[in-house]
Amino acid sequence: MTESAPVAVPGEPAAATRRDFLFIATGAVAAVGTAATIWPLLSQMSPDAQTIAAGAAFDVDLGAVAPGQQIVVMWRGHPIFIVHRTAEILATLRDPALVARLSDPDSSAVQQPPYARNWHRSIEPQWAVLIGVCTHLGCIPLYEPNKGQQGPDWPGGWFCPCHGSKYDLAGRVYSNVPAPYNLPVPPYRPIDAKTLRIGENPPGERFSLDSVRQL
Repeated sequence: MTESAPVAVPGEPAAATRRDFLFIATGAVAAVGTAATIWPLLSQMSPDAQTIAAGAAFDVDLGAVAPGQQIVVMWRGHPIFIVHRTAEILATLRDPALVARLSDPDSSAVQQPPYARNWHRSIEPQWAVLIGVCTHLGCIPLYEPNKGQQGPDWPGGWFCPCHGSKYDLAGRVYSNVPAPYNLPVPPYRPIDAKTLRIGENPPGERFSLDSVRQL
C-alpha cells in the first residue's frame, strides 16, 4: 500500500505517516500489571518520543485500520486505543441488555471531553479513541472484541486481567468490578476522513486531562 506523505499545516503540528506512529494491534494488546506491557512497534516514532510524552499533538493515519481492528499509539506516556467500530458494534452499544450492566452508561463522571459525552463516547461513532489505562490501578486492559471471549454473555470490549475489571467497546465500565470509572477519552479531533489528531481539541473546545476524575 502506498503511504501518503505528511502535509505541513501552518500553525498546526506536522502530520505523521502511519509508519511513524501506529502501534498495530491485530489482536489483543497484552498486559499483565503495570510493568509488563508489550507493544508491537513498526518503527521509531517521529516526532521523537520525548516530544510526544510532553504532550505534543500528532496525526494518526487511519487508512489501513480494518473494521473491528484496534491500533495503539502512545501520547504523554499513555497508550491510546483507537478502534474502528463496525455497525454491529455500534448496535450492541445501544442494546438495553448491555446498558443495564454498566456503572456509568451516560458518562456522567467527567472522564471525557464534552464533545465525547454521548452513547458512543467519541466524535465520530465508528472511531473509539480512549486512554487504555484501567481506572482501578492503572493496568492495561486486553482488547477482546469477539462475543463470548469472557463467557457467553460477553458482547465484546476490554478486560483487565489484573483484577477483573471490564469495559464495553465505548470504554464504559461494568458495574460490580474494581474499576470505578469509564476509560478516559483524550483530547482529539478528526482532520479528515482518514486522519485523527491526538492531543488537540476541535476548534472552540477547551479540554485537558486535568479535568478527568481518574486516570
